[in-house]
Amino acid sequence: MTTDAEARAMRRAVAIARTGLGTTSPNPVVGCVVLSATGDMVGEGAHVGGPGNPHAEVVALRAAGEHSVGGTAVVTLEPCSHTGTTGPCTSALIEAGIRRVVYAVADPNPVAAGGAAVLREAGVEVEAGLLAEEAADVNEPWLVAIREHRPFVTWKYAASLDGRSAAVDGSSRWISSEQSRADVHALRATVDAVVVGTGTVIADDPALTVRDVDGVPAPRQPLRVVVGRRPVPATARVLGDGAMLVTTGPHQALPGWREGIVRVGAADTGVDLPEALAQLYVRGLRHVLLEGGPTLAGAFVRAGLVDRVVAYVAPLLLGAGLPALGDAGVLTLAGAPSYRIDDVTLIGGDVRITARPLREGDR
Repeated sequence: MTTDAEARAMRRAVAIARTGLGTTSPNPVVGCVVLSATGDMVGEGAHVGGPGNPHAEVVALRAAGEHSVGGTAVVTLEPCSHTGTTGPCTSALIEAGIRRVVYAVADPNPVAAGGAAVLREAGVEVEAGLLAEEAADVNEPWLVAIREHRPFVTWKYAASLDGRSAAVDGSSRWISSEQSRADVHALRATVDAVVVGTGTVIADDPALTVRDVDGVPAPRQPLRVVVGRRPVPATARVLGDGAMLVTTGPHQALPGWREGIVRVGAADTGVDLPEALAQLYVRGLRHVLLEGGPTLAGAFVRAGLVDRVVAYVAPLLLGAGLPALGDAGVLTLAGAPSYRIDDVTLIGGDVRITARPLREGDR
């Protein structure tokens, strides 16, 4: 039976786990709080920076020091039991004298799972499931990626009230407000890669970088992934550090593709998207932000590969022009994919809508 102190500690652990978003892949984001034998919070930590950096439990134990003896470790994810670039967290907890471990979500990764059993065998009391929904929510991209063996896909777009992403003359800057654009940069900072099509690169020449409110590039940038079969100009701004091309065949070997050119099979809609995502997964990517145009977005929706939608709706009516979504393979209203609205927020003069596909069991 968990205590009020443990519940408070888990809420804090979930909050600090968020500090690792965008930095930990292929590892999950994890938060940990250590309670002393008397129930006081004496240490906390998050996993930040990915493989080779200390896990949340180790950071929290170091902060707690001798106060961890006889105490409780409250963790958002089941402590790992394997040795990778760092040692197993189960050993660190046992050696620190932790008496009890409370975790929220079981580790679905077969390589690292089984930590609860190891702890119990060592005489540590273990309880699972505290605030599991909240902890799973912050770690959702990683959990989906591990289950599906592909990165979690968030599709972000900006459009007018009537669903247009550009006017008839092609103008699209800036359809959303300055505040919305700042919010997009914050969103980019939480993902491993930003994905666009070759058409977007040719038409708009986006940089796809994370910038702060003053337009200064952030110290950490997501990988820029360009998907498609069309030649990309050598002067494209996306051809900076960390650019990757996913294509179906021979392509010019521009020096800007620092992360290489990945060749996959073709599909009716262009690139074989499941294969492309599988290739990104084996390269350690767990969450990608789809910012492509309507054609690429339609292909992702058609393939059932959109896990979350973040839409910025501007108070404009264009009446014609480029739609936000192209052909998604929907022929009838009954065949349209259904979504659950998770959040509606006013940002500047826009409305940000966050939704996700209704899965089996959601109805």
